Amino acid sequence: MGKLGKKARKFAKKKLQCVMRNNRKFKSRFKHKAASVNKKGRIGKSDSLSSEQHFEEKSVDNTIDAAAFSNCLDNIYGEDDADLMENGSEDESIVLQDSDCPYISDVELDNDKDSGEHAALSESNKDIHIKIVEKKQKLDRLLKKVPKFSKFLESRRADLQKSKNEDDSDDEGDTNYLNGVSTSEEHLNNRRVINSCTVDLWCWLVIEQPEGPALSNLLNVFQAACFYGFDLDEGQLHEFSDKKVFSKVLMFVLSEADGIFCKLLGVADSCSKASILKSMNTSEWENVRPFLRSYLKSCLLLLNQVTDGQILIFILSRIKSSIAFFAAFPSLTEFLIKILVHLWVTGEESLALCSFLVVREIALKLHSNWYDSCLMKTYKAFIGHSKFFEPGNHKKMDFLQNSIVELYSLDLQISCQKVFVSLQQLANILSQTIKTMKKDELKKIHNWQYINCISLWVKFIVCNIKDHDLQRLLSLSILIINGIAHLFPGLRYLPLRFKCVQMLNQLSFSSGVFIPVASFIFDFLDHNENITDTTRVKSCDFSSVLKVPKHLLKSCKFQEECIFSAIELLSAHFSQWRYHISFPELSTIPLILFKRFHEKLNNEAFRRQVKRFIDQVEQNKEYIERKRDVLSFSPGDLAAIDSFLQMEKSGCDCSFSKYYDSIQENSRSRIAQT
Repeated sequence: MGKLGKKARKFAKKKLQCVMRNNRKFKSRFKHKAASVNKKGRIGKSDSLSSEQHFEEKSVDNTIDAAAFSNCLDNIYGEDDADLMENGSEDESIVLQDSDCPYISDVELDNDKDSGEHAALSESNKDIHIKIVEKKQKLDRLLKKVPKFSKFLESRRADLQKSKNEDDSDDEGDTNYLNGVSTSEEHLNNRRVINSCTVDLWCWLVIEQPEGPALSNLLNVFQAACFYGFDLDEGQLHEFSDKKVFSKVLMFVLSEADGIFCKLLGVADSCSKASILKSMNTSEWENVRPFLRSYLKSCLLLLNQVTDGQILIFILSRIKSSIAFFAAFPSLTEFLIKILVHLWVTGEESLALCSFLVVREIALKLHSNWYDSCLMKTYKAFIGHSKFFEPGNHKKMDFLQNSIVELYSLDLQISCQKVFVSLQQLANILSQTIKTMKKDELKKIHNWQYINCISLWVKFIVCNIKDHDLQRLLSLSILIINGIAHLFPGLRYLPLRFKCVQMLNQLSFSSGVFIPVASFIFDFLDHNENITDTTRVKSCDFSSVLKVPKHLLKSCKFQEECIFSAIELLSAHFSQWRYHISFPELSTIPLILFKRFHEKLNNEAFRRQVKRFIDQVEQNKEYIERKRDVLSFSPGDLAAIDSFLQMEKSGCDCSFSKYYDSIQENSRSRIAQT
């Protein structure tokens, strides 16, 4: 090929800079990671999924009965995973090189610098090259208009190729060596070194003429960049002159491929699944399909290797804009979901959020085909991650739960059935444990995995029960939580029971159903005489434990946590029913027990807290009794009972409401200090 002059190269660079101006901040990060290219190693190995590694998932019958009556949480929602490297359609991702595309070798670039004579020659070559490109474009248009001329050229090319093959066969010997060089060495020598000028030229040609020969070559180079670190390197036909070229190829293709493919298919930039499926019936699809598959597969391979968070976020943002294209490639979609779920569970905050947004985009845009897969894989990943709970892991666990709740809330008609399957499975494990009361069975309940699962579905019910009929899920979840609270009596299990009370309060507040909870938090009142101040500990955080160690039972910190937690949970319970006509009856027994407990307390600070709680409850009780004394309807008039103090319910001036707000503020302060 002729040489490209300086002016042409500058023009191509300017065009490229205009295209990539919005993504400059990512270049330095790509360059940093691209330094490993010269070493022919992986971009990153730690914390990434292996492209040849499957998740070990047990396959079970995906029916309500099979899942609900399984005694192992890991068996829920069984399905097979796809693997990108073993999907049986590898040839579809191979894009043939186009020999008509111009290529600038390093030798030509070196010759440009040898002397001033070559400068003049370069200017001449520039004009020649531009004319060649123009002639070729005219020839392409002519071929489309005159089919007979196209057939004539094809026949001439076939004759020329035949004569060339005959000449080559005459020169061949009986050995695999040619002039003392082995064929494998010849293959390595035939590798083309891709330099910056070649990439600039190809990028410019792709922007100007997407249907031209430059696209196939550029996608092949992009594929070579994404395949670094795999054993397939020996089969690649491209090498990069330096890391800048490597990063330039990645940046351009990731930034512009989505728009290029939309233009080739004749669809809008914000294409949908329907428009992509519709375009599959057009003649353009057969030409674009290999290019599109090559691009998507290369993106997944790159996503599966990189470990830098910011680069992963950028790649995910580009994949998100191309989600509609995945509708045509089910195996690639399956592998994409697998990678995304892994990053969502294991990644840091921003990466996990970005990964989830792509999963959510798949669920929305490819709903009918992949919504089930998104639901199952995220829940299974959550189950696996919640086995091991660390004290400082609350924020991550809340994020995972909120993500699943949002995903399951997209289509309740589908997701509610899966939530019911999971709750039935949890109920079956609990029922089996209550029957046997064996130590191994009790461990299936008394663990973070089980508690986090029921807590997840409580959040789901709380978020959706006001707008949808979830009574079946509500009833089953209440039965499970009550069963857990009754299954573990004793002082050491107070943190677990307090968590159960907290979940029941949430369900009661969101559904408007009265759920008695006071009896679950009174156990510590009978153990006050065993609590002394002899054991010194820094803190006793109930939110991070399910069972209190024995050495903490007699500590002052444990007593403090018990009192404050009990007051907080009962205040939340009473706050919901503070205007109900039956509040005096509801608060009678708790007041009696707390007054007895107050008399036994020796710590003055604790006595003040308990006394304040008693006073606030009694004050609200007396207020409701005064309002009841002037009523004229009977207890059987349900409509009148529902309208009791209706105006007061809409306000926030109640003394007990202000007290509960102060309790919540103190609770947040205590959690921040631990």
